[in-house]
Amino acid sequence: MKKTTKLLTLSVAILAGLSTPARAEGFKIGADIVSSYVWRGTDLGDSPAIQPNLSYTFPGLGVVVGAWGSYAILDNTDEFDLDGNVVDEYRYKEVDLYLTVPVGPLSLTLTNYYVPIGENNESFDFNSDGPNTVEASVGYSYKNLSLLAAMFIAGNDYDNAKYFEAGYKFYDKDGFSAKAVVGAGDESYYGDLEGDKIALVNTGISVSKDRFTASYIYNPDTEKSHLVFMASF
Repeated sequence: MKKTTKLLTLSVAILAGLSTPARAEGFKIGADIVSSYVWRGTDLGDSPAIQPNLSYTFPGLGVVVGAWGSYAILDNTDEFDLDGNVVDEYRYKEVDLYLTVPVGPLSLTLTNYYVPIGENNESFDFNSDGPNTVEASVGYSYKNLSLLAAMFIAGNDYDNAKYFEAGYKFYDKDGFSAKAVVGAGDESYYGDLEGDKIALVNTGISVSKDRFTASYIYNPDTEKSHLVFMASF
């Protein structure tokens, strides 16, 4: 992580003089409906889900504060205790708060992931066994290329789990756009949970038209595939 931080600092120094991409100002609300919630190569909730969002972009600054959630429609996910034993089935719920600060083509983001499970359900409990995980991330975008580096830094940080991703939009024609994604992260969190190395955990292609997106996702570490449909409103 120290090496990554140095590289990102150097990037800021080189790119800070470039113009910040234009962002819509003021409030924004919306929602997605997904056939399943797959995040960084892992299916969370094992159910269709409704995912509302709310954000505010400060005029003249491009700084964004927002909230995002995911609410599973079905009760079909096993709940585990701290020892990994199945306790019961529950309906997956997630509520995230985030702050994004643009620096040239870079986006610096601080996110709090809140996932209540069992008795660990206090919204702002940042103990190591609590329902909150704080992540620091840096995103970079240039034309059709996007890059992301992220690490859990507080709360239930899962041993500071790290994730890196590259995306490239390779098709944009007749109202359709297509993007390929490759992501790598700690096996102990994003992969098969048995290793302790950085592994390829998220690969796939997303095709979008208007408000609809279909994504094929494959996690090479767990050897599991997903096909997800999303409608955005």
